Amino acid sequence: MRGWAVVALAGLGFAGYLLLGALVLSAVERPYESRLRAELRALKAAFLRESPCLPEAALERFLGAVLRAHRHGAALLRNGTTDGAPSNWDFASAFFFASTLVTTVGYGYTTPLSDAGKAFCIFYALLGVPFTMLMLTATVQRLVATFTSGPLEYLAQRWGYNRRALSCGHLFLLAVGVLVAFFLVPAAIFSTLEESWSFLDAFYFCFISLCTIGLGDYVPGEQPGQRLRPLYKVSVAVYLLLGLMAMLLLLQTFHKMADLHGLSDLILLPRDPPCEDRQDHQRILEEHDSSSEPGQMEKVPVQPMAGTQANYSSINR
Repeated sequence: MRGWAVVALAGLGFAGYLLLGALVLSAVERPYESRLRAELRALKAAFLRESPCLPEAALERFLGAVLRAHRHGAALLRNGTTDGAPSNWDFASAFFFASTLVTTVGYGYTTPLSDAGKAFCIFYALLGVPFTMLMLTATVQRLVATFTSGPLEYLAQRWGYNRRALSCGHLFLLAVGVLVAFFLVPAAIFSTLEESWSFLDAFYFCFISLCTIGLGDYVPGEQPGQRLRPLYKVSVAVYLLLGLMAMLLLLQTFHKMADLHGLSDLILLPRDPPCEDRQDHQRILEEHDSSSEPGQMEKVPVQPMAGTQANYSSINR
């Protein structure tokens, strides 16, 4: 019952967190949306006044067609002309789209137009998403053993440092390293390469991408006249893969620290005992049942098993 009570409290906290987010976003974004709608209505009215021969219904149809095409990544405005505009489905752009598909980032800026492309994406993601997750997980497990468990166990055993204090310090240093290497530095690079992006816009793009949220309001390499656009697109795809590995490494390290401090036991169910322990327990029960008299079994003092103390490398959730 205690576990269910904790889960219920966590669920109430999660619901409250969602309500808080909805209230804040509604209060911040709704006035900005209203101003933007008013500006668009004023621009449309001014355009119709300057073009009295253009029916409003024809303008509405034209704008609707442009917006529908833009949602699929086919933009009409490319420095005033569509001549020479880069394709959204050249090899570099398709490689970038495939990487966002299998990593579940999915910006939604470029989407398949044909039925054949949509059907292929279904089967491609059906195989690609599990394989990508498996590859990232296997890589991160080896990174944890190399950069987390190994160094901390060495410091704890060789120098006698406290494992809990070491885990907190290591998590802090790792978080700072990930923040600098995959957020601050890339945000500075993106804000330099993308003329219309501020540093906050670039940092926002990095965060939304590496958290696999992928809203699609900011997509790199889509401005007109982008230099070395194919190389830029492929480089961003590589950045996404490396960044996801770094985020998984940080998440795994946090989980291990939570296990070491006993925080996971507050919500998660206890793990099943190893197979050997279950077999030993079953064998003891069978021996107990086969005894004819209770006194025939000798009482053997239970000796603590060596190495049963939880350490950083033995935890594997």
